[in-house]
Amino acid sequence: MKCPYCGFVEDRVIDSRPTDEGSAIRRRRECLKCLKRFTTYEKIESLPLIVIKKDKTRQPFDREKLLNGLLRACEKRPVSIDDLEKLVEEIESQIYNTLQREITSQSIGEMVMARLKNLDEVAYVRFASVYRQFKDINTFMDELRKLLKEK
Repeated sequence: MKCPYCGFVEDRVIDSRPTDEGSAIRRRRECLKCLKRFTTYEKIESLPLIVIKKDKTRQPFDREKLLNGLLRACEKRPVSIDDLEKLVEEIESQIYNTLQREITSQSIGEMVMARLKNLDEVAYVRFASVYRQFKDINTFMDELRKLLKEK
């Protein structure tokens, strides 16, 4: 680590402690040349995750956008915000565990629907109606028949 005061590249770590709920480590260092102290932070490098939309445009993954979509689907339903946060965490974790840097919005939608079906069937149908772009009542009824058949 290069000293911010004199530019010397050798130092010693005086103190290390976790910060930000364990996502980073704060280190106090002392330059071996000028003996001044400075602080550095070490954290895991996160790979940017890109979502490929239906129209082939790309944008960064946004967990808040996913959560807002779930909140709309679960509006006036007996689903807690904690359950939705957990669902978003599970999906985000599954996406990052694939170690791919790009994922299609369709893949994310399928992950959401698989979990939402078990959480609340009405919210599942609401989400599916937007996600699958139901054109008419027959498409809607087909999805309901599939849901009933699985029960």
